[in-house]
Amino acid sequence: MSWGLAALCLLLLHAGALGFGILPGKSLSHLEITESAILNVTVEVCRALAKAEGTNFDPPPYTDGAVAVACGASKSSKSFRRAMTFIILRNVRVDLRHALNASFHFDEEMFLQGRKIIAVGLQAVKASNKQENFEAAREKVGEILHPLQDFYSHTNWVELGNKLPNPNLLRSDTSIGNIADESRATCRNCVGDDCRNNILDDVIEQQILTSGYFGIVPITSTKPKGKCSHGGAVDQTSTIEPTGGINKDTFDASHGHLHTTAANMAIAATSQLLEDVRRAAGDKQFLQMVGISKGSSKALCFVVDTTKSMSDDIAAVREVTASIIDSEVGTDNEPAVYILVPFNDPDVGPLIKTTDPKIFKSVIDILSPTGGGDDEELSLSGLQLALSSAPSNSEIFLFTDAPAKDKQLKNTVIALMERTQSVVNFMISGSTVVNRFRRSDQTQIRISESDAQVYRELAQVSGGFVIEVTKSELPAATSIVTESSSPSLVTLLYAARSPGKTETFSFIVDETITSLTVYMTGSSIAFTVTSPTGESQSSDSSGSLISSSRLVGNFRTLQLNKQAGLWEINMVSTHPYTVKVIGQSPIDFLFDFVVPSQGPFSGYDVLETRPHVGVNGSLLVSLSGSDTATVTEVDLIDSSDSEVTTGTVEPQGNGHFLVHFVRMPSVEFGVRVKGRDDGSTSSGSSIVFQRQSSISLRASNMTISADTNSILVPGTPFPVPFTVMTNGAGGNFTIRATNSRSFESTSPTSLILETGNSANGTVTLSAPRRTLSGTDVTLTIEAEAPGGGDTNYVVLRLTVINPITDFIQPACQLINLQSNCSENCSAAMWDLRVRVTDGAQGTGVDRVSLKRGTGKLTTSPAAGNENITMVSYISSCCSPDVELLVVDRVGNDDVCFFTSREGSQSAQSESTRVTQSTLLCLSIVVLGLHVLTQLSI
Repeated sequence: MSWGLAALCLLLLHAGALGFGILPGKSLSHLEITESAILNVTVEVCRALAKAEGTNFDPPPYTDGAVAVACGASKSSKSFRRAMTFIILRNVRVDLRHALNASFHFDEEMFLQGRKIIAVGLQAVKASNKQENFEAAREKVGEILHPLQDFYSHTNWVELGNKLPNPNLLRSDTSIGNIADESRATCRNCVGDDCRNNILDDVIEQQILTSGYFGIVPITSTKPKGKCSHGGAVDQTSTIEPTGGINKDTFDASHGHLHTTAANMAIAATSQLLEDVRRAAGDKQFLQMVGISKGSSKALCFVVDTTKSMSDDIAAVREVTASIIDSEVGTDNEPAVYILVPFNDPDVGPLIKTTDPKIFKSVIDILSPTGGGDDEELSLSGLQLALSSAPSNSEIFLFTDAPAKDKQLKNTVIALMERTQSVVNFMISGSTVVNRFRRSDQTQIRISESDAQVYRELAQVSGGFVIEVTKSELPAATSIVTESSSPSLVTLLYAARSPGKTETFSFIVDETITSLTVYMTGSSIAFTVTSPTGESQSSDSSGSLISSSRLVGNFRTLQLNKQAGLWEINMVSTHPYTVKVIGQSPIDFLFDFVVPSQGPFSGYDVLETRPHVGVNGSLLVSLSGSDTATVTEVDLIDSSDSEVTTGTVEPQGNGHFLVHFVRMPSVEFGVRVKGRDDGSTSSGSSIVFQRQSSISLRASNMTISADTNSILVPGTPFPVPFTVMTNGAGGNFTIRATNSRSFESTSPTSLILETGNSANGTVTLSAPRRTLSGTDVTLTIEAEAPGGGDTNYVVLRLTVINPITDFIQPACQLINLQSNCSENCSAAMWDLRVRVTDGAQGTGVDRVSLKRGTGKLTTSPAAGNENITMVSYISSCCSPDVELLVVDRVGNDDVCFFTSREGSQSAQSESTRVTQSTLLCLSIVVLGLHVLTQLSI
């Protein structure tokens, strides 16, 4: 494991008082523990899939890029890194936002409370994965991994002599162990700095579980008589008898001599939890949760107006969908997920989200235009639902010929665009965007400029286009959908000007770029393209720079003949226009704004709102697609006139960079990264590259914050407290709270704020009682300053979970096993019949699949009993063993083993033998020891 990982963790959390230590050279961190486990389990999943497909699998180096390649998903490198980083940051965030909540760290003998966080969170992860809400699953995985890992550092589990993780941390219906009574003494004073023997002998002998108390305020920090402390310089309880502590966070900690054991136990436990998630979800769904897809990591997302005048548009959507599915299924460009949101007025949805292209194609095929009669539709409501459900960094296409009826959602949609960094393209059909026909009687009307401007503003924020075409031109314009489905597209330049003006834009093309393309929208545009050699070609002339040019409506596409170096494009128009330069390359970047922690410990937390205007700010940039690339410059570019604010770059290692800006701009801006790669070309020479975010961001004089439990129970009011503060002018601030599922909610409509002061409010949500477990809902809370000149928001992703009472694994019962095997195994077959049941009180069998075996598996529900599934299996005698993975509807699982070997025809449940997950835990302990050894050298 490289020291870059430790450095990044040091960036995110400077004080490791409540987690594994992070100082380089002294410990394994939460970051390294989590990444090691994710990489290891992902490798095991890809190994199993390769074996099932009969293909070779070569164990890769343990980096995100190498693992993605080994999994046959090289174009998932960026999304894999994004998913891992997201999980890790949510893990580290626990120390920043819940530093003094003992339940999140298993401190102060909060065993049942800590286990509840893990067990309930794990239920939410499984339910989210079942509904293919993978981002919600990642968020909760990161949160519950922190207390899981802390258990092995903060309790005496290791001191009790345990060699394997505690499996009962994952389920709330079992005993976590023999927990110390509140009045029972557990520790004695350390002898000076030596705390090796400070846990009482009877506690060890009787296998009593305890953990340390922790406090940072000298006057108020206390603990019950005779109890252990966490320990360390920050912990004020460690000076109260019994003195010292028992944490194993670092080698220098009170029980630092056991850090290696505790850290590797945490790696094993993390892997065990991920294995549990894997079995419940299935291998392919688990890979999608961690950002790996055999095809593209992108979503194909359509938001479609379904009123009567849209028949031509729906036919175009149907045509482009069929083209993409027919040509790209099974290739590197196959979308990872397909999303459809129909809308009209008054209806929006239902949202269709599937990983099965056949299902999506059939849904598109039956989509038909109905209704209408007025001039406006709920286009922004449809877009809000799509942005809330699509993966981050998606490209969304909205088809309509009508203005938005729900313009009040514009700021909500902008907030979701900024948070998800998704691109939205508006395909506006009709005569022109401002000259169309009334739907009811086909009399010609004109859409106001303000109606058209709503779409233009939203497109500009997201880095997309408003493509204005006639109905007959629409099929040709949809080519952008096909071109945008490539997973390796990168943006070299994006600019929008409204009103238009003459301006020259520059962009760098590096040797890794292929398919160099320019997109433009606007009317009456003249342009000149200049190559690195100085050769120019204008819009009204021929030349060798532009290999092809297409113009459909207001949308122009140029295919450039690639030359590496600095290009320029001069735009001349007084009308609004956009210009975007894209290409395909493995090298790209991710970014998040980060802010110093407001809690008791210093560190950086990912900012989920707009950064603060006019003061310093920090950006965390991560490169993907190359292990040898480095960032040399990061700029914030004014979206209206290209003015640049340049940051100071601090390398953190392993492709991560912290960028500091002295003053955040007061105008809308984009992020541009320049860098160098010394190892991406076959010649070994360095290349210089430039990448730009499509999304436009803005800073605010306000801050708005909300932090709540993300699990919402149907039928139960769910309060979300929030706080708004302003450094701008005070007054009456407008408050809006919207959610993506239209759940019933209440919230204040305004708050009175004074400059420099804050005010509090609460949004209360209620999910209908019959809402499915795993349904995710995105809650957006906005604050708007008096006059509307400044806004900010906070976006929360919540998961609906019905209370779970089924903790029993489904069971296998052997009905019949017949074998006619002989020495010539290829000439004979064996078969068996099995009954799988989830018990009388169970939720029902969800699926039965092959975990090991090459035969044919057939399943069918038992007549009249949904809790029973009948299984038939037939196989060649050359494959005498089979393992069946059985999973119920809430994710409880078991593995049943059967064999046809002579003299040992038997069935065995995973729960009655040494499980593969246990063996995996053992292997990961060895891996962790190897990692730690490498770090210590």
